[in-house]
Amino acid sequence: MDRRAPVFHTLGCRLNAYETEAMRELSAAAGVEDAVIVNTCAVTAEAVRKARQEIRKLRRAHPNARLIVTGCAAQTEPGTFRDMGEVDLVIGNTEKMQPGTWTGIAADFIGDTEKVQVDDIMSVTETAGHLIDGFGTRSRAYVQVQNGCDHRCTFCIIPFGRGNSRSVPAGVVVDQIRRLVDRGYNEVVLTGVDLTSWGGDLPGTPRLGDLVMRILRLVPDLPRLRISSIDSIEADDNLMLAIATEPRLMPHLHLSLQHGHDLILKRMKRRHLRDEAIAFCEEARRLRPDMTFGADIIAGFPTETEDHFAASLSLVAACDLTWLHVFPYSPRPGTPAAKMPPVDGAVIKDRARRLREAGQQAVAWHLSAQLGRTHAVLMETPRMGRTAQFAEAVFDTDQPEGRIVEAVITGQRDGQLLARTA
Repeated sequence: MDRRAPVFHTLGCRLNAYETEAMRELSAAAGVEDAVIVNTCAVTAEAVRKARQEIRKLRRAHPNARLIVTGCAAQTEPGTFRDMGEVDLVIGNTEKMQPGTWTGIAADFIGDTEKVQVDDIMSVTETAGHLIDGFGTRSRAYVQVQNGCDHRCTFCIIPFGRGNSRSVPAGVVVDQIRRLVDRGYNEVVLTGVDLTSWGGDLPGTPRLGDLVMRILRLVPDLPRLRISSIDSIEADDNLMLAIATEPRLMPHLHLSLQHGHDLILKRMKRRHLRDEAIAFCEEARRLRPDMTFGADIIAGFPTETEDHFAASLSLVAACDLTWLHVFPYSPRPGTPAAKMPPVDGAVIKDRARRLREAGQQAVAWHLSAQLGRTHAVLMETPRMGRTAQFAEAVFDTDQPEGRIVEAVITGQRDGQLLARTA
């Protein structure tokens, strides 16, 4: 890599990765050189620790570059990074999307300005969805349609890193996806912080299902549309209609469930109960029998007893979950949950392990059930692609990267399907 080209390092979610691509274009347009930019995550205390660790590592690797920290951890804990000797500048989530920020960095004003440039994220009313069409591999593109969150779950710091919910207008989204399809992308993934709140701030308050149906109607050449994590309690009628009637909408939903016991869900300030989560999964699978679910689940939330945890463990089977993202609870300063009676750290670790084991078993069951079936596989590399349900499928011969290949499943190994062309 050119010594003078900016180096970007992204931690955390797909939205961060999207924004890194926007920063890459903004910094290139401004002529930024000799800079290292770290786009941080704040979802857990461990994420912040990893950010600090990565910053130290990058400083050793780039001793003469200007090191700039941004992202959710920079937004929520600017003082943490200001106090690190390795860091030259801390910029917030709003500032990183502003061309003027990068023009100033290119002009090398860092030594003559405040080390921290982080404004009130709650005052932001627009997204940066217009900056780039999307990012991704040669096969799949990710498009930001929403940012921020209006909810205040007691464990979550993200609203204070992302601000209130803001939506990208449907027309802008459709135009972006059309351009991506014209560039050869066969799958587009809609991303956001609280995706099912899309449209609440737009004229007429459309819903996510309206956006999905509009995309599929107005971009008929898009082979596959996928939506990222949703809050099942906020699924609207048109989203359910799309699940039932639109084969181009992929049969894979990642659900923000977080727990399986009603008391803990209430203490988390979630908006659904256990039975509602189960009912949603049953209905979605009734409408689309090949539907698979992923889910976020927190282990060891404050006050969680063994009985409470057992309800989360049994939710894997009750909702027929396949792809689990398990988070051992860690307190985030400034959140209500951080003041609740904690669970012992060793117990949290053990419960997270048991949930992950349940998740591994669920994946094994899902993969075993695919033996002999035919799947349309979107190739990510010459030998590996993903089914519509997002399972990895590997081939023993090269396939066209970025293409959708009809494949017969011949077995499974190490969490992947074995496939041959049909």
